Amino acid sequence: MSIFEAILLGLVQGLAEFLPISSSGHLALLQHFFGIEGENVLIFAVMLHVGTLFSVFAVYWQEIKELFLELMLVFRDIFTGKGLRIHANETRRLGFLIIVATIPTAIIGFAFRDTFASLYLSLTAIGVSLLITGTLLWAAERMNKGQKQLGEMKFRYAIVIGIFQGLAIAPGISRSGSTLVGGLFSGLEKNFAIKFAFLISIPSIIGSVVLELPEALRNNFDASLFVPILIGVIVSALSGFVAIKTMIRVVSGKKLIIFSCYTWLLGALVLGYTFFM
Repeated sequence: MSIFEAILLGLVQGLAEFLPISSSGHLALLQHFFGIEGENVLIFAVMLHVGTLFSVFAVYWQEIKELFLELMLVFRDIFTGKGLRIHANETRRLGFLIIVATIPTAIIGFAFRDTFASLYLSLTAIGVSLLITGTLLWAAERMNKGQKQLGEMKFRYAIVIGIFQGLAIAPGISRSGSTLVGGLFSGLEKNFAIKFAFLISIPSIIGSVVLELPEALRNNFDASLFVPILIGVIVSALSGFVAIKTMIRVVSGKKLIIFSCYTWLLGALVLGYTFFM
């Protein structure tokens, strides 16, 4: 893998992970059209996810720190016999909502892992998924009446959002876009919906790394890939940071239709390529 390919893939991963255009779909397309293959591609993809994880931590460091400290207090309450005390404060409640949202995502990921893996090899499936993403974004742009904040969010809303996130494991379905739609469908206020979508990406990304890393490490690591991987991680982290900030502004400014048109166009081009080439 060349330095150019590492920069390109890192840039696409960082931007497309948090902009609603599907990082998995874009990476699959790039690997197909650039002919990027080999047993070390998986370890590279895993490390790019680590880079995007850094992005979320950089943007939401204060919230993440508070959630971690509250988690320690949960353990203390359990060991002292006070129980979970889910509604003790908003930070603890948010933490449990994130956990609840992660459960259906994990179930879908495990149950349909082989199915999702096979979709990465199908340009037709990726093209159709991109069209679905465009439609979800179009719907999200029109669901702007929700006003519910954290205090009004119910656990069933978290389950709905988690299901949407689980479906986004399919390449071409945007995770940030689908979880945003799930939040807006549940009546959440837009800015809180996008914040929750990014926070629940943390266990999702960590989970994918934990699942894929053992398989990636079973291959003989090519030492020559160390520099491309390092560069790719740095680029994905920086571009991911920019993408999160951009997505927050886009949602607030009601400009999701831009990404809707983009994913519709890209999906149509991919399908056109598969049908006529």
